[in-house]
Amino acid sequence: MLHDDVRSVIFDAVGTLIHPTPSVATVYAEFASQHGAAIAPDTIRARLPAAFRKQEAIDRDGDWVTSEARERQRWQQIVTETLHEVPDADACFRELYEHYAQPESWVVADDALKVLEALQKRGYALGLASNLDRRLQQVIDGFPALSRFLETVIISSVVGYRKPSGRFFDVVRERLGNPPPHSIAFVGDDFENDFNGASSAGFHAILLDESSRYPKVPNRIARLSGLLC
Repeated sequence: MLHDDVRSVIFDAVGTLIHPTPSVATVYAEFASQHGAAIAPDTIRARLPAAFRKQEAIDRDGDWVTSEARERQRWQQIVTETLHEVPDADACFRELYEHYAQPESWVVADDALKVLEALQKRGYALGLASNLDRRLQQVIDGFPALSRFLETVIISSVVGYRKPSGRFFDVVRERLGNPPPHSIAFVGDDFENDFNGASSAGFHAILLDESSRYPKVPNRIARLSGLLC
């Protein structure tokens, strides 16, 4: 799966190396209940995509510029729109935001450590590049078995641009010492932000497609272990 000229493998974070646990819909429902609103997880699951799309459209119109303030605002709007029955939406958001800053709210993908270890032994430089905010560093630090493999961690709110911006991927290259783009493999689960963004930057893009949503994508794996083939 990795081309012979690839020297670095950079991973997306959420949905690729780490996953929220339990599911986002379950957690949102629990917090809504604590704040006086009974909202079924299925209802939340149905609402979330529209809330995300609205914020993606705002960021696209803004040329993918971001910051810590923008990321917090983005998440607050997603939570407020999804849990609009909650009487005190601000308080609910603040607690949810802090919840996802804790390592115990996340789990490392089943095969991630095995794959990272194998890639490191093969001589690849490994890193992480994410559209999450500074909370991600605290989460990653809470998983020493994972963080020891990551030579660089690139966070969009620090960079100032979100994926799929070419400027974000320029920073990835800079952190790696400005190697040729085709020598960098980028692995992620988001077709637009990860796969298309990395492809447009000239990277060797690989889509993690666990649900087989994109059967026509050539560089596609169902599990991270597919990188070792």
